Amino acid sequence: MTQKEPLEELPAQYNPAETERELYKRWEAAGIFTANRSESSRSGGSDTPFVIVMPPPNVTAVLHMGHGLNNAVQDVITRWRRMSGDETLWVPGTDHAGIATQNVVEKLIARETGQTRFDLGREAFVARTTEFVEETGGAILQQLRAIGASCDWTRTAYTLSPELSHAVREAFVRLHEKKLIYRGHRVIHWCPRCLTSLSDEESEHSESTGKLYYVDYLLADGGTADRKAITVATTRPETILADVAIAVHPDDERNRRFVGLEVTLPVTGLRVPIIADEYVDPEFGTGALKITPAHDANDFEVGKRHKLAMPVVIDAEGRIQDPGDGAGRVPQSLLGLDRFEAREKMVEMIRAEGRMLKIDSHQHGVRHCYRCDTVVEPRLSDQWFIRMQPLAAPALAAVRDRKIRVMPERWEAVYINWLEGIRDWNISRQLWWGHRIPVWYCDPCKKEFASREDLTACPDCKGSVRQDPDVLDTWFSSWLWPFSTLGWPNEKSADLKAFYPTDDLITAPEILFFWVARMIMAGIEFMGEPPFHTVYLHGTVRDTNHVKMSKSLGNGIDPLDVVKLYGADALRFTAISGLGMGADVILDPADLEKSFAPGRNFATKLWNIGRFLLSRVGDSPVREISTIGSDELTRADAWILSRLNIAIEECDRALGPARPRDGTWTEEETRSGLRLSEYAESARRLVWNELADWYLESLKGRLQEEGDDREVARAVLVHAFDTALRLLHPIVPFVTEALWQRLPPGKARDMEFIAVSRWPKAMEVPARAAEFENVRNAVVALRQLRADYAIPPGKIIAANVVAKDSAAVYEQEASIIGRLSGTTVAVVDGPTSETSAHILLPDGSEILVPLAGVVDIVRECEKLRTELSQLDKQLTALTTRLGNENFTARAPASVVQAEREKHAEWSARKAQMEEKVRSLCGS
Repeated sequence: MTQKEPLEELPAQYNPAETERELYKRWEAAGIFTANRSESSRSGGSDTPFVIVMPPPNVTAVLHMGHGLNNAVQDVITRWRRMSGDETLWVPGTDHAGIATQNVVEKLIARETGQTRFDLGREAFVARTTEFVEETGGAILQQLRAIGASCDWTRTAYTLSPELSHAVREAFVRLHEKKLIYRGHRVIHWCPRCLTSLSDEESEHSESTGKLYYVDYLLADGGTADRKAITVATTRPETILADVAIAVHPDDERNRRFVGLEVTLPVTGLRVPIIADEYVDPEFGTGALKITPAHDANDFEVGKRHKLAMPVVIDAEGRIQDPGDGAGRVPQSLLGLDRFEAREKMVEMIRAEGRMLKIDSHQHGVRHCYRCDTVVEPRLSDQWFIRMQPLAAPALAAVRDRKIRVMPERWEAVYINWLEGIRDWNISRQLWWGHRIPVWYCDPCKKEFASREDLTACPDCKGSVRQDPDVLDTWFSSWLWPFSTLGWPNEKSADLKAFYPTDDLITAPEILFFWVARMIMAGIEFMGEPPFHTVYLHGTVRDTNHVKMSKSLGNGIDPLDVVKLYGADALRFTAISGLGMGADVILDPADLEKSFAPGRNFATKLWNIGRFLLSRVGDSPVREISTIGSDELTRADAWILSRLNIAIEECDRALGPARPRDGTWTEEETRSGLRLSEYAESARRLVWNELADWYLESLKGRLQEEGDDREVARAVLVHAFDTALRLLHPIVPFVTEALWQRLPPGKARDMEFIAVSRWPKAMEVPARAAEFENVRNAVVALRQLRADYAIPPGKIIAANVVAKDSAAVYEQEASIIGRLSGTTVAVVDGPTSETSAHILLPDGSEILVPLAGVVDIVRECEKLRTELSQLDKQLTALTTRLGNENFTARAPASVVQAEREKHAEWSARKAQMEEKVRSLCGS
């Protein structure tokens, strides 16, 4: 074991830049983040495994505050469980990010050569993308080290690695063999910019103000005596070119008599039938709906029911094309126009025909590509799909049966609602970067084969084969992440046996559907049990306008800038202490100093506490706390030990439970733990307030005198600081490690790093610990009195304590009370005849402070009586108001209640002031 650094005086200021990088190198070199599978109880070892998988960032990504928050949270939980004795594994890795990476490399090639990927060809483009990823893909993992992420870097995974690619192919083939994967011809979401299909989750709805066009479709053959046209409302007049019918509701009195007749389309004059279908909403628009099966998912279903043609008039790039059906659907003047240009042109042409009845403003949801924000085009296409209903049912049951808890609780309902209405997942993408779909087609015998191995010839007829050109949705590889990273599909994988299932999944709410729900489905399908037992969806990092931070919006914060300025601990403490359950973290990108002041100030305060403490205790060995008898402990010693117990209990309660008992969460456990801001506050309060402000101040005299009492004081102080550092370590790992390394030696501190020291446990303390509360109450009260009467800090005043049942406490602790409150303390039998301020303590004791010669009694009494008179008038007016039935009957209940609470508060204040006047002024 490496010897600790020799104790030396700490620098006056903590310098994270000189400390953090070197400490991280030492941690990594010592292998303390590397999980030992043989130590896992599932492999015959003695330690319970605790496993977290990192949501893999894109290989093109650089660290942003969302990553910073997410990985800080994961690291807090990981370090806590490592210190708690679990064999802990945090699996890091990156995602090949099909669309995102392809877009980046396409832009790069265009800048470098002016070429497109089609100019290069598929093989050369994939090779160039691979080269790019090898150069830059691991950058973000290096950046995560800078914020202290204690991952097992020896197990770093990558979704496009040979091992994980093997897992992807195995999963595809298994699902294909079970008929859960199929190739379907249907309307999907298409991005004309990325030139690929998208899943429902990748095409995000956003509200948009558009136009609703009311267009007359003339009834063929002159119509009827009372009706010449049917008016249709549409938001997309360019798709009129692909209309194949007009639909009305069969019960719609206005329109059902026209069912079976035909109308002529605007612009083209083509005749299409009027059909009846219950899908039509008679309350929308005019009750008549244009049916465009190739460019609307709902119309597609109508088209299938009525066996309608499905011409495609918008091509892959969003331009108008001739569908090739020979019907003359598209005028020459529209061919090749962008869909939005064609819309304007169609409106002009419809107006010219006199068929545009009106145009209204219209608020509606429009889908956009989640990667490039292009308006998505519904488009008929052949794609690969997964039947999701059979996979969703057990994933629903896992949450309903409390095998998995979702936190915060509100997201559980969102999860359930999505799975209950789930649709089949479109998994094919028209990209070149990604996992190629493992399906081969034999043109001679017209068969297709899903294969675990590459095919060079047809297994049946031995003819030539061609592989499907599409790649799989990136999320198809990511949904296998909790077990593919551990060696699946190798059932004999030692890591899989030792570390699956994992424990917590910590991520952002926006990928609940993209990733979290799908991982649960995949875990149950391929491994037979859920991949984790807790889903914690933390808040989002937002600016002061509550807008989500984004590089594209220019309101982001680079975590590495924060680390350079203030250190990783400042970043982490600020993020964690502000992270209430379900709450967002608000930061100001224009003022980093203000934003990260809480973390910077805390790290500075902790350093200063450590510097002062270490300078007082010296570097000689200290007694082990377990060797000190209770009779050797002072009240202050016992009190700080009791505060350690309370802090440990609060931190444990805020962080835990770590896992469910017997694999199922109880109702109480389901909503408990992961209260990170509460944990941060408990640990902060212990070291900042209780240890520094009270205990350290109380024993200054004891540390200056040689003898047994000094050694007891040293031992208790070092034990208290050691415990505080351990409790704080998961949040601020660097400064705690730097200070812990300099603690004087003792048996409990002979490990090399605090990062692998044991999490504190409560110990038994003497009952007299509570008696020190009397001391604190007396000091607080006397300090408040000095403030009330503006007594100068250097002015020593007398304090006479009339003890009720605790005379011995006040007598024995008089010197501490006096030193901490600037008084001379004496225990007396009863009130004196002097004019004194009276202070009533919680234990019933009273402190009398003679003020003659200390303050101007006459002026203070005049001031007090004036304040009392004003308060009395206000209280009388409030009493009258509450006695007025017109007010109490008519005012909102909340207002009346607030006034009653104010009355109670003012009444209590009046009683206190009356007592103050009586004691000081005599009347």
